[in-house]
Amino acid sequence: MLTNNDSDQKLLTLLGFAQRAKKVISGDANVRAFLKKRQVKLLILADDISNEAKERWQRKANEHQVPTIIAADKKRLGLSIGQSPRAIIGLLDDSFAKAIKECRMDTMKK
Repeated sequence: MLTNNDSDQKLLTLLGFAQRAKKVISGDANVRAFLKKRQVKLLILADDISNEAKERWQRKANEHQVPTIIAADKKRLGLSIGQSPRAIIGLLDDSFAKAIKECRMDTMKK
């Protein structure tokens, strides 16, 4: 059975692989630009950003029909992709997006 911590660790590991494959973008301006180009396959929000920011990004994602998940804190998200703390990460690859969504779904089922 996957616990939330196991799920987060698996998610963070997958993000690291996606970063090495150059399939990750982060930062407000980058994510906005790639959303407009319809290249973002999954949006990952840090769990420690404000509720207003979460709602704003979820609205933007819904406008572009991009699924959103809320994951680890900003520091851990940033570390997973070799960056400073990150509030938002966009995945540009369907396979990585699917793997991360499945990882999250496994936790919800158990």
